[in-house]
Amino acid sequence: MMHIVLYQPEIPPNTGNIMRLAANTGFRLHLIEPLGFALDDRQLRRAGLDYREWADTSRYRDFEHFKKSCKFNNLYAFTTKAKRVYSSAVFAPDDALLFGPETRGLPEKILDSLDGDNKLRVPMKSTSRSLNLSNTVAIAVYEAWRQQGFRD
Repeated sequence: MMHIVLYQPEIPPNTGNIMRLAANTGFRLHLIEPLGFALDDRQLRRAGLDYREWADTSRYRDFEHFKKSCKFNNLYAFTTKAKRVYSSAVFAPDDALLFGPETRGLPEKILDSLDGDNKLRVPMKSTSRSLNLSNTVAIAVYEAWRQQGFRD
């Protein structure tokens, strides 16, 4: 099973969309606190529809708690600061895809703790600042899942 990791997500509809994505792809979703909303938020429920109950979701009090509690192969951080394009990575079962909060991205402390090959970006025009979080997660998840042969 592959993993989606959201570090301190802020916008309920993004997380709801990602819950729906996790339910439909079989990825496990990890939410690292603090969250910018309650899990019973109306917007989260609306975006996740009835798929929320099918998503395998866990919460952690902080990043260290997540790392100690989870077993994963490689941890790939998605950031606009990375040099490596996501499609050049070779994803394996039990890899984890880490994404930062919508307004500020992943903290330098987390990025600095990772090998350069484990920092990935989704290309965009040089004049662009960022993509929507749920869109970025979908791009990454489908590439990783494609490499696994879309195994159920």
